[in-house]
Amino acid sequence: AMASALKVAVVTGSNKGIGFAIVEQLCKQLGSSWAVYVTSRDEARGADALSQLKQRGVEPRFHQLDIDSQESVDRLAAYLKGTYGGLDILVNNAGIAYKGDSTAPFAEQAEVTIATNFWSTLRVCDALFPLLKPHARVVHLCSSVSDMALNKASPELQKKLTQPMSLDEVKQLMSDFVARAKAGPVQEAGWPQTAYGVSKVGVRLMTYAQARDIKGDDIVINCCCPGYVDTDMSSHRGPKTIYEGADTPVYLATLPPGIKEPIGEHLYERKVVPWAVKPDFKFV
Repeated sequence: AMASALKVAVVTGSNKGIGFAIVEQLCKQLGSSWAVYVTSRDEARGADALSQLKQRGVEPRFHQLDIDSQESVDRLAAYLKGTYGGLDILVNNAGIAYKGDSTAPFAEQAEVTIATNFWSTLRVCDALFPLLKPHARVVHLCSSVSDMALNKASPELQKKLTQPMSLDEVKQLMSDFVARAKAGPVQEAGWPQTAYGVSKVGVRLMTYAQARDIKGDDIVINCCCPGYVDTDMSSHRGPKTIYEGADTPVYLATLPPGIKEPIGEHLYERKVVPWAVKPDFKFV
């Protein structure tokens, strides 16, 4: 097929873990009329992932992407536009988490975690959303730690977080959290002491705002929690396989045309999880 006739899927941070499994499942489900892209910061790791995937019977493509680099993101956008004229599926999977035993100061953890998980995900959206074709599907990897963070926030902050927020308000919220972390204990401003949790609150609120704002024909944006998965990020403590973790992201990435729901939602195990304080909420 001519390159421009192919449909295109991009999965960020997909040289290993959940992202790797999402690429494999998309290749299997979408077939040969699609170009599915593995992306990673490191070219060699990307090449290694491609050969592993080939052994597993699928043939995705590779493009370098470091979501923390504007230049790298712009290069991918220009490549996709020039080669295919657009994009049909975007899965924002790339992200970071400090280990529980990290000795890095909390202010540093807050700044670095929010920078990648929130601001860099937004950077990818800003560059690639203009390329989204009719019926495009966007999935942000979020986490049920966002629910836990909301539950642990002060009642005042909970009230603020559960009002509809514009994208600009969400950006301000994330900037404020990092500023608070640098100034002293974040609990004094009602925040829980979890940089990862707050970064995923940001991703979740970003999803809600983007889904309200997006223009275009049947472009659907959702986010989800993959569950507690056996990956490097969880130090391989999660009980779920990467394929179990990939299930809901792939489901959301392949929602059929004209779908009425879910749109602008957070899902766990293919079910919508409302954004509300849930005192008895348990996540394993």
